Amino acid sequence: MSDIWGYQPTTGYTVGTNLTGYKVEATDGSIGKVDKHSDEVGSSCIVVDTGVWIFGKHVLLPAGTITLIDASEKKIHVSRTKAEIKDSPEFDKDKHLGDPGYHEAVGEYYDAPRL
Repeated sequence: MSDIWGYQPTTGYTVGTNLTGYKVEATDGSIGKVDKHSDEVGSSCIVVDTGVWIFGKHVLLPAGTITLIDASEKKIHVSRTKAEIKDSPEFDKDKHLGDPGYHEAVGEYYDAPRL
């Protein structure tokens, strides 16, 4: 099992960098902006406000899905398609932040082998 909850060294992430407001790009287009992020060991992630793309919902993406952080462009690239992100476990920031069961479900979803 890979470390889906950790920033990979090749992403260009520097601990302490504030990613809030960065645009997020899936492999096939823009999905929104970072609303919140965490660099907590074992549960690093970004919460993306998808705006009108999926009816104003938020999605949680583990740091291991990030392939590149471009600080000059304020843009984050992730290794998933829009459809994969849209089909991820539904996120409710009032219920799911700090919920180990939800954390496990998201980790399993994103760490599963992709076809």
